[in-house]
Amino acid sequence: MLLPTTVVGSYPQPAWLVDHKVLHANVVPRVRLKEVWRVAEDALEGAQDDATLIAIRDMERAGIDIITDGEMRRESYSNRFALALDGVDVENPAKVMGRAGRMTSVPRIVGPIARRHAVEARDVEFLRANTDRKIKVTLPGPFTLSMQAKDEHYGDEEAVAMAYADVVAAEALELVAAGADVIQLDEPWLQARPVQAARYGVKAVNRALVGVPCTTVIHLCFGYAAIVQEKPSGYSFLPQLADTTASQISIEAAQPKLDLGVLKDLSNKTIMLGVLDMGDAQVESAETVAARIRAGLKHLPPERLVPAPDCGMKYLSRETAFGKLRALAEGAAIVRREIS
Repeated sequence: MLLPTTVVGSYPQPAWLVDHKVLHANVVPRVRLKEVWRVAEDALEGAQDDATLIAIRDMERAGIDIITDGEMRRESYSNRFALALDGVDVENPAKVMGRAGRMTSVPRIVGPIARRHAVEARDVEFLRANTDRKIKVTLPGPFTLSMQAKDEHYGDEEAVAMAYADVVAAEALELVAAGADVIQLDEPWLQARPVQAARYGVKAVNRALVGVPCTTVIHLCFGYAAIVQEKPSGYSFLPQLADTTASQISIEAAQPKLDLGVLKDLSNKTIMLGVLDMGDAQVESAETVAARIRAGLKHLPPERLVPAPDCGMKYLSRETAFGKLRALAEGAAIVRREIS
């Protein structure tokens, strides 16, 4: 299919599952945020399964081609995986400067980073059992993981990123075995820390994708629109991703009104192009989405363009998120008819 639609990862979690006031007050947690859950611990997994079914059915009803589980089981896009690893002290967090310029609690690395077990395999199995569409699972990328922890063991930034790359690689292989069609690494910190990214970001990403036998994506963004309202019109780290082994590069373009001329630097990649503005509570029309897709097609052939939201939809209302996804599917269908 030309112009297959997808999501970046997250979908709004129901108010009966999470306390949205706690969620918004804590920005993007790096450590545990147990108080966000409104369901008792002994009933939480079942409640998360139910919420996941809602997300799956909404994406299917909206007409999305490649879906996720909506990340209903996650307090943030990264901490579910990051806090399940050995070598990390999550009970006694450190404080570091966050991406938004405020002090943030993060886990401390106190020993060799290693996996105890697969973290997201059951998530993928549940998703695979409940849809016949192509499915994608997201993992925090190794560079971003290294920036969201305080190293007290390795003594070298690159060594930390490479250690994370090894556990991400092992996890990714298990997720493919569990049924994932697409593996996406979320790497927003490549944009936030371009100096370190230039030194070893691509190396870390490539190590995390070694041997992964499916479509692979690197997602790069400026941060959730609910947190970062003013976004730059260009990426500080993007052309370098041409050197990654990832099949696709996911970028946000709608809210920042990105100059799509930058895509010429990624001529060897399929682009997952953000055509839904997460900073606008208004639902785009199908024609608005179609116009944004057409703008991408001025720089890319249709077989190398995957329309998507700018970023995760976690901080939107369900009504808004569903409306935007329906507009995405309808806008892509308009352009598909035009080019066929």
